[in-house]
Amino acid sequence: MALIRKINQGLLLLVILTFCLVLYNKFHNTPLYEEVSAEEPDFETPHSSVHTVEESREDAAEGLIPIIICATENRMGGTIATINSIYKNTKAKVFFYIITLRDSLSHLSKWIESTELKDIQYKIMEFNPAILEGKVRPDSARPELLQPLNFVRYFIPYLIRDHEKVIYLDDDIIIQGDIQELYNVVLSPGHAAAFSTDCDLTSTHEMVRSMGMQTTYMGHLDYRKATVRALGINPTTCSFNVGVFIANVTEWKRQRITKQLEKWLVANVEENLYSSALGEGVVTPPMLIVFHDKHTVLNPLWHIRHLGWSPDARYSEHFLTEAKLLHWNGRFKPWDYPTAHMEFWERWYLPDPTGQFRLVRHNI
Repeated sequence: MALIRKINQGLLLLVILTFCLVLYNKFHNTPLYEEVSAEEPDFETPHSSVHTVEESREDAAEGLIPIIICATENRMGGTIATINSIYKNTKAKVFFYIITLRDSLSHLSKWIESTELKDIQYKIMEFNPAILEGKVRPDSARPELLQPLNFVRYFIPYLIRDHEKVIYLDDDIIIQGDIQELYNVVLSPGHAAAFSTDCDLTSTHEMVRSMGMQTTYMGHLDYRKATVRALGINPTTCSFNVGVFIANVTEWKRQRITKQLEKWLVANVEENLYSSALGEGVVTPPMLIVFHDKHTVLNPLWHIRHLGWSPDARYSEHFLTEAKLLHWNGRFKPWDYPTAHMEFWERWYLPDPTGQFRLVRHNI
């Protein structure tokens, strides 16, 4: 009986303690347990190697337009011009997440702080290439397309945690419209991203064909491989460009987009499903697969591209003036020579105060 009495006393004490804990949490508005987030990233994994090393005077806050852009050492002038064109063409509050490698941190910070861009809101983040080990197949056709920062777009949830929506931009872009308009695009339910398709501008079709540019899945994936054919995607399906897109971060995490993209990177290492000799490199094919029939389409004027495909690629000046966004995708970049329509890019370029980055021009 004494044992039963002690057990009952213990149970009574446990009930009292539980009741007190419930009352405490009720009045202090504290949950009894820590809810598990539905986010894709696990920051205990190697992906936590992305970290902040510099930030602006104000932290990212509600109401800001978050933009992710990379800054490679030998292309940094492109990043600066892109940021400047956005900054000068909008009254919206923009927050720039600028991703770079360790050897460029100081250079990038000096360039921003020593020019009129010192007033932008930004955060410089270091990307650790180690997260790509074993996932990228060596390819000698266009080695520049294997540069680690090209894959940053795969890891958006690991970079952005405080925003529902984010814009990703390549560094060879000029924004002539108000970035607020692009940010206001509404993504369809269930879509994690919005892209421009490669068949959306009929006025450019003749030029595209004349230069042999690839605008279909067949130009990016090797349909001789059974794994590619098993996807059931018609090879003549129109492709899309991954250098400009809007991402719904919540939907991206829910669908585990990053994991899917990594899966196709590894599959290419094992089976050689695509290469940089096809289309525009090895970054695009996994995104074409993962987002096939699962993306919203952007207004064509918000992605006028192929300006860097050939120095002879000529659009009408009126057409380019009306465009909201210009993209020099291809080998011929606007900071290099030869290139096309450099005057549309140079007006936004800010010279490097350190003198490390210099434009290549035929008369210099």
